[in-house]
Amino acid sequence: METGTHAELFKLLDISAEDAQECAALLATPPDSNVQQALDAMKARLGTYPVESITAVDAPEAAWIEALLRFAPLVHAYHLELGIEPAVSAASLADVGLQLRINRRVHGRFGLDTWGWLTLHMAGNLLRLGRLQFHLVPAGVSASGWVLGVHIPEDGGLSPALVDGSFAEARAFFSRHFPDKPATVATCDSWMLDPYLSEKLPNSNIASFARRFTLDRCTDAPTDAVYFTFRQRGLQDLEKLPRETSLQRVVLERIDDGGTWQLGHGHLAL
Repeated sequence: METGTHAELFKLLDISAEDAQECAALLATPPDSNVQQALDAMKARLGTYPVESITAVDAPEAAWIEALLRFAPLVHAYHLELGIEPAVSAASLADVGLQLRINRRVHGRFGLDTWGWLTLHMAGNLLRLGRLQFHLVPAGVSASGWVLGVHIPEDGGLSPALVDGSFAEARAFFSRHFPDKPATVATCDSWMLDPYLSEKLPNSNIASFARRFTLDRCTDAPTDAVYFTFRQRGLQDLEKLPRETSLQRVVLERIDDGGTWQLGHGHLAL
């Protein structure tokens, strides 16, 4: 399948040569009813500020991949209409290509089991600024105003300088492009905020990142640490996983000892 026709799109989404061929095949014929249903669901949310991913639309994984490919240029155009720099838009939408590559590592094939996560990007309010992603959403029923949800892409380190730069960029960016939605608080829900991790690796960049946040609560998330450390779904065959780094050892030893990894929910003032 010829991929040159879609070269600009694949560059925007950072789709690798390994995945480009199959993406081009999906785009070679008009969208079917499943794809159209997914497109309609995303179109209804563009320019709104959803907190949750789309989950209710009954379309198969391949249809969602095709819909995301077809819809991304509309999101890019929306970003540009807001005056968002093309490079920021591209960096944000490049999560599509990254998630396709992660899927190959997890499942050994072309696919996108995280398509739901990417529907958040397609609303236009989740943007990558430097090292981190920031998701502008309403504060919720118990508070007024707006917050920035913080997400951590896997493609880099978490040095304090990188994180400082990302937060500084976010403060300026959202004040400039969304002045009517001032966010004074950032939140993060991540296994990296589990206090156990900072206790065991106190001098790590992960611990430094976690200490930025005031921890509000923790909830059990038994598989998150394994998935994000090893890119494995589930807790099977843990004895086969490598224990080469201190992080790998900490993640597995806690489970060996009968412990359960948790999701830390924290906040910080911007």
